[in-house]
Amino acid sequence: MTDGMPWLFASGHAVDLVLCVILAEAVILVRRGWSGLDTVLLLLPGALILLALRAALVEAEWWWVALPLLASLPVHLADVANRRAQKN
Repeated sequence: MTDGMPWLFASGHAVDLVLCVILAEAVILVRRGWSGLDTVLLLLPGALILLALRAALVEAEWWWVALPLLASLPVHLADVANRRAQKN
């Protein structure tokens, strides 16, 4: 069966729980008037980093760790650019 906290992390399910919290946060932000784009740009980089963490925890192939990390940078930069554009 399961072995408590070690199992939760070794299976990657700890990350799944955090991703569920991020999804709930996205729903709350949209209901409070945030645009879908603003919400995605805010939360997606962190979600991608969490996916890389999950891949590392379950000892996936190296590229399953590298690809989400690589994808998080342009999304983060798009978020920064979007915030700057909204500020001006």
